[in-house]
Amino acid sequence: MHRFFTSEKNISKNKITLYGEDVDHIRKVLRCRAGDAVVISDGRDYEYNCTISSIDKKEVICEINEKRPNVTEAEIKIHLYQGIPKAAKMDLIIQKCTELGVHSITPVNMDRAVVKFDNKENDNKLTRWRRIAEEAAKQSCRGRIPHIFEPMDFDDVLNDIKDYDMAIMPYEREDKLGLKHILNDEKACKDIAVIIGPEGGFSDKEVIKANEAGIVTVTLGPRILRTETAGFTCLAILMYELGDMGGE
Repeated sequence: MHRFFTSEKNISKNKITLYGEDVDHIRKVLRCRAGDAVVISDGRDYEYNCTISSIDKKEVICEINEKRPNVTEAEIKIHLYQGIPKAAKMDLIIQKCTELGVHSITPVNMDRAVVKFDNKENDNKLTRWRRIAEEAAKQSCRGRIPHIFEPMDFDDVLNDIKDYDMAIMPYEREDKLGLKHILNDEKACKDIAVIIGPEGGFSDKEVIKANEAGIVTVTLGPRILRTETAGFTCLAILMYELGDMGGE
């Protein structure tokens, strides 16, 4: 069944109205008709089983058949701070981390990151990344779309992570403290930051600053993972150990 997201302001007692790109997608791509069933999420706590009652060029009106709590969001909230990679790697990272249940993703300018954005390019990339997150959230039946924040500098990340229960940073030169060991002692954590380096890894200066800020450097094992692999590998482990991956 096709899934859509809308804001609470578009939801009334008995109907939901969709606007914008969703209308074009329903009309021209999916070729839905009145009477077709869809699922619409408010992006927060609830989703609605609906039947399309009318379609025109500006809006799609859906009758609500059932309202139910969303059950696809984990209690744990994982916030990914991703060193900005080259080419289309960020697209893959956002897509797969959304499928795995990430709460938010923030691109980070780091010392060894090759890619640097200007403001105009930022806007274009953010628009595309947010669209990728929305499509991945629909495909994976999530109840909310992860926040894709504007890029920030590494020093700003150090301030941003202060309110989290735990902040971890997979680091290829860490050979003593493993993620498995950390999780054995931190089962109660519900708000976790994960910082991933770009292709060139973290600079020595960044590692020192991270340790001083209370970020824990961990190893993910004896093999070096690419930047586009490390984030969702770490996320999958956290979701399995602390979240809802793997079932009860």
